[in-house]
Amino acid sequence: MAYNTKEKTHSRVSAAHGPVVQASIVETEWMNDLLGGQVLPLQTDKQFTYDVAIVGLGYVGLPTALAVNASGHKVLGLDVSERRLAVIESLRADLLESDKARLRSALDDPNFVITSDLSLISQAAAVVVCVPTPVDSHLVPELSILRSACASVVENAVAGQLLVLTSTTYVGSTRDMLSGPLAERGLVAGEDIFVAFSPERINPGVETHTHEEVPRVVGGVTETCGRRAEDFLKTLTKEVHVVPTADAAEMTKLVENTFRAVNIALANEFADICRVLNIEVMDVVTAADTKPYGFMAFTPGPGVGGHCIPCDPHYLLWQLRKSRLASPVIESAMAGIAARPQQVIERSRRILSDRDHGLCSARVLIVGVAYKPDVEDLRESPALEIISALTVENADVAYMDHWCRTAPDGNGGVLTTLEDPVGWRPDLVIVHTRHDGVDLSWLKDVPVVLDTTYRLPSAANVFRL
Repeated sequence: MAYNTKEKTHSRVSAAHGPVVQASIVETEWMNDLLGGQVLPLQTDKQFTYDVAIVGLGYVGLPTALAVNASGHKVLGLDVSERRLAVIESLRADLLESDKARLRSALDDPNFVITSDLSLISQAAAVVVCVPTPVDSHLVPELSILRSACASVVENAVAGQLLVLTSTTYVGSTRDMLSGPLAERGLVAGEDIFVAFSPERINPGVETHTHEEVPRVVGGVTETCGRRAEDFLKTLTKEVHVVPTADAAEMTKLVENTFRAVNIALANEFADICRVLNIEVMDVVTAADTKPYGFMAFTPGPGVGGHCIPCDPHYLLWQLRKSRLASPVIESAMAGIAARPQQVIERSRRILSDRDHGLCSARVLIVGVAYKPDVEDLRESPALEIISALTVENADVAYMDHWCRTAPDGNGGVLTTLEDPVGWRPDLVIVHTRHDGVDLSWLKDVPVVLDTTYRLPSAANVFRL
């Protein structure tokens, strides 16, 4: 059924009534362009209703769908969560301001359709899979969401389509979850259908790294698949770098985020070293960053959160363990990153102990709980582990973060952000995340501040992690 109200005139599709936007000559011409100027014999009479289907409308899929729609394509957004669709429709999705503007425009555009009906995948010329790939509590890849999404794509795929997987995962996943199962259905990659991997490159909370500006890497299951995917991506971004295989593209994403993880772990070590030697680590990092070659600045912190760095290297380590190949540098870096929140607890304990106060019954205030500045994303945030550990120590814990109005309390309940931190009278303030525009001048009036960001001005009551 078409979803139309006075407030929202975009299309919402139900399984019972099917799509509301019909195929057009323009779309057929775009499909011809996508296929390199020719329509495959199996597709001569096929007209697709949508140019692109985006499977998964989370932190990657929704901005991707909005960027594709802004480029002029007819977009079908798919997500199995009706709750997520409702969040999008009500303009409550966590997005950059530029993407919020795009969403407002898209919701009034009949060429932008969102639905939970995965059977409509067959109606799109290109299908892009953008679903989460987390790790579980044992740091083992949790592939159920990706497997389910890919299974739905395979089930509903038709000859002539381009299928692009973007979710970060292990090397070989595109073959295992898409091209292999498609072949079992009689759809051969590079002949009947086109399959490729192009890792997402989204930096949440950063306006400068837009879809249009950030180069994309892509590799096809076959050379022909790679060319088809390259043609498609060129309609979305200024630069596309093609690698020989989907495996190489999958490995590229793992290298990118493992590189960051190793260097963040090293920056944390430098911070510890500088504290012992009574040196401000950021003075050193800033100075080293003046070198125009051979150095890239990474900054220390309380740990690493978000969807990439805490998770992606474990996909590589998990795969390598099957081959009994040791990766000591990566393993050490990930162990160091995982231990960082506990270092915050131990540092807090020592600072309070030096003032004849224990963690038990101490009033500890966390400033900023989002995993990075200017987002409302709590996924894998070190703050959650810090709050949980403080709760175990029987500390009285509170937090303030205008981006995240509620957060887990570490004891099965929920905390609500403080509005008056000074009035709460904390014994210790842990600065975890510094959002832009937040006034922290009140910190001068609290007894002790533990700065895990290494960005606060030096003061008698300010200690570094």
